Amino acid sequence: MAEFMQRTLQEFNDELASKAPVPGGGGASALAGAIGMALGAMVGSLTVGKKKYAAVEEEVRALMDRAAAVRARLEALIGEDAAAFAPLAAAYGLPKETEEQRAHKAAVMEQALLGAAQAPLAIMRAAGEALELLAGFAQKGSALAVSDAGVGAALCRAALEGAEFNVRINTAAMKDRAAARALSEEAGALLAVYRPLSDEICEKVRAAIGQ
Repeated sequence: MAEFMQRTLQEFNDELASKAPVPGGGGASALAGAIGMALGAMVGSLTVGKKKYAAVEEEVRALMDRAAAVRARLEALIGEDAAAFAPLAAAYGLPKETEEQRAHKAAVMEQALLGAAQAPLAIMRAAGEALELLAGFAQKGSALAVSDAGVGAALCRAALEGAEFNVRINTAAMKDRAAARALSEEAGALLAVYRPLSDEICEKVRAAIGQ
């Protein structure tokens, strides 16, 4: 599913708007996070090499290196989320006329739901890491680009919250409630840490801009 990143924005949006099973909310969340992280890297690019920021250049370059890896991970997760959802989409179409068919469908569905929940959970983890980096870019990056760090944080918050919806829609249907609870609890913990961080970044950006 790596081909999603090779499509034009128009093609991606057209497919997102269609009845095709993928891309969906998980892929859209991953893309939002990747764009948010790219904006953080842009802040870094506009900072390094500037005499005014020479004292923090090494730190900003380190942030940029980490941002490149997180962005690549989020881009890959667009395809990984689609690949994880494909078995679930297929499972919904399995026959259920006989007891044997129903048992088979239930087993396949359970495994597919587990995979479909894990992909957006990975998106949440990556979006959280992106927010940590954006906090650094907002603090150390060029003041001329601080608004871009804020936009990046807003997009990564959207990625975080959007992916959480996708975790929970799948765990809600799982029969293994212990496994479902573990996935949901991790999603809730990630949200509890990183949603306030996104708020903090955005408030600092507003304060830096003033007015």
